[in-house]
Formats: sequence, C-alpha cells, structure tokens
Amino acid sequence: MLGGTEIPSAYGLAGHSDADVLLHALIDGLLGALALPDIGQQFPDTDPAFRNADSRQLLKTVLRMVRQKGYRLLQLDSTLVTDRPKLASHIPDIRQNLARLLKIPENRIGIKAKTTEGTRLALPEKSISALVTVLLRAVK
Repeated sequence: MLGGTEIPSAYGLAGHSDADVLLHALIDGLLGALALPDIGQQFPDTDPAFRNADSRQLLKTVLRMVRQKGYRLLQLDSTLVTDRPKLASHIPDIRQNLARLLKIPENRIGIKAKTTEGTRLALPEKSISALVTVLLRAVK
C-alpha cells in the first residue's frame, strides 16, 4: 500500500500497521505542522490496537486533529525513493486516492518517484522512503 493505493508487486512493506510509508510520512507532516508528537507517539507500535491498522484510518484521525486545531490542508508535495517497484505508472492512481482521502483537488497533490541510482543510499531493492511537505491554512 502506498498512499492508500494497492501496488501490485513481488515486493512488500513490513510494519506494525499496514506500513503505508507515504501515508505515514503525510501523517508525520501534518502532526509536525501542528507541533504535535509524531506518528509513533500518537499510534504506538506497542499498542495492540494499532496492529495491522489501516493507515487511511490513522490519517482520518489526524485530519480531525488538523480541523480541531483550526486548520485545513491546502496542498502537499511528496517524494518516494525506491528502486523497486517502479512507481511512475502508479502515480495517477495514488494522486486520485489521496485527493479522495484528503478532500482536496488532485492538482494540489505533488508526487514524485525517484530511485537511488546505485548510490547505496538505501538497501538495493529492500527499502523505500517518503518525504512529505504540507501546506496548512488557518481557518477563521
């Protein structure tokens, strides 16, 4: 799962929840913008309630927190870094799913897919990372 989208692949992510690295980075971006504790403190992997949790549900919880603090999400930009699977063909589906989850237009969602290009910045074909920047607006 990436961005709430199932990506068919021989590769998969391992984690306490569904390990959706893009949604987890988005959650951390939103929490950070609100100066709140990170995803690990909000939804600890020591709590059995979050075992195999659907990251889309965790995101909905955090979006409620954003609204309760008097903000709304205007835009996000993300970069996914992985050698496998190749993600470029999946970006339209991920963007569409994020737009639906976040209730913002697709043209306010940036998604880029990069590889490590042999630099050994990550374990070849064994890792993925996501970087997310969010833009919030105070709601009066």
